Amino acid sequence: MAQVLPAERDLRRVIGDGDSVPDGEVEGLADHDLVELYRSLVQLRTYDERSVVYHSQGRIGTYAIYWNHEAMQAGSVYALEDDDWIFPSYRESAIGLLRGMPASTVLSWWRGHPAGWWNPLDYNLASICVPIATHVPHAVGLAWGKKLRGEKTVAVAYFGDGATSEGAFHEGANFAGVMRAPAILFCNNNQWAISTPLSAQTAAPTLADKAIGYGMPAVRVDGADVLAVFEATREAVERARGGDGPTFIEAITYRAAPHATADDPSVYIDPERVEEEKARECVGRFEAYLRRQGILDDERVERFKAEAADLMRAGIEAAEAEPPADRELIFEHAYVDPPPTLREGWLG
Repeated sequence: MAQVLPAERDLRRVIGDGDSVPDGEVEGLADHDLVELYRSLVQLRTYDERSVVYHSQGRIGTYAIYWNHEAMQAGSVYALEDDDWIFPSYRESAIGLLRGMPASTVLSWWRGHPAGWWNPLDYNLASICVPIATHVPHAVGLAWGKKLRGEKTVAVAYFGDGATSEGAFHEGANFAGVMRAPAILFCNNNQWAISTPLSAQTAAPTLADKAIGYGMPAVRVDGADVLAVFEATREAVERARGGDGPTFIEAITYRAAPHATADDPSVYIDPERVEEEKARECVGRFEAYLRRQGILDDERVERFKAEAADLMRAGIEAAEAEPPADRELIFEHAYVDPPPTLREGWLG
């Protein structure tokens, strides 16, 4: 069971520090579940780190880094059923890997190639949303539609703290509360909306406080604690599936990497705080926890890292082997008859 830390505004945490803060445990998770969670963290971390390298080599386009956000993604997805729906923002671009999506598909998305698009029904995974918060009403609408059909499906929308300042978030949250939609609004609060700090976005004591205005409960959780994230999401899933409506989850972390590869955070971020957060990043924390529990050893760690690296090597090779895209696709779903000037401009 998670510890609730009142001194940190009721922040929930399971993983201790191996010293003064004791470790907790989560009911219902066996050793193999914990190992699978770790494997997911390693897979996501490897994807993120390799993607930064691929960008520097000119092999993918501008990339939104999610380093130290892996626990929020892996922990929450592990609490879902395969029939539940995921609505990611660009910060969760690789979350499809946890549903069996090939790495080449996500890499192709960052390369701007049509092979980077997928049928959402194949994975119950919506398209990556780049506009801020516009997918929140979509997720809530799907959840409400499933409820009207008598299905027990839950939909999760992932967004950053900056999204809570957007109208689409408030529209979606209001819709979810009024319709008691089986939805989870999952906020990865890394305390920066590009260069805008949280203090410049809201006067509310916490982002979780916003939920009360929409008639839904909220929980605050340590976003770098994969077990606390899992437990909080599992409770929200059970609530939604039981017909009790939506939940707002505020997962707290600190962005220890640039917003994206096009960003220079040195002009606005506190470097000392960044180093502190790097020392307690989510993959290392969970690995240390599993070692203290006697569940993980060097052989497994190296094997999982090698598997993830092989997956990425094969993914970039497959993505780069895709033939050039047909430029006619630009017009296919936009015009019945493309204006001649546009066609001449694009196709020469």
